[in-house]
Amino acid sequence: MEMAGADTDGLAVALAGGLERVVALLRALSQPSGLSLTAVGTMAALERTGPDRLTVLASRAGVTQPAMTQLISRLEDAGFVRREADPADGRVVQVTITDKGRATLARRRAIRAERLAVVLAQLSPEHRGALAAALPALDALASARRDEDPVPA
Repeated sequence: MEMAGADTDGLAVALAGGLERVVALLRALSQPSGLSLTAVGTMAALERTGPDRLTVLASRAGVTQPAMTQLISRLEDAGFVRREADPADGRVVQVTITDKGRATLARRRAIRAERLAVVLAQLSPEHRGALAAALPALDALASARRDEDPVPA
């Protein structure tokens, strides 16, 4: 179902507000780990999309390259990521997530899912069904191509 411009704008406003509240809920349900949201997001991106350059990781996270370099150094020291030469160009360094990094993300997700299940159990069956039905749309939204600085046309 395609929405007209005004309807899309209204949906965007409502969805932005709703997602802010959901993100706040997920943060509250997450176990403190000493890892910043940028660190966790960077590790998750590496897990999802594979090895990447520091410049790409910095751009994706919305931080400067020096800040990302420092973050990657800390994650590397902790054993969560490693730097390796790009197979296509040995002069280029890529960052990849390690098994320890994957295990850390999996533990964080499992704890958050357990806690979220308690919250979901408080909802009506209708609301749980609506959330389940919305999962494909949420996945499509999260996967949608977006420019570095999306500006309405």
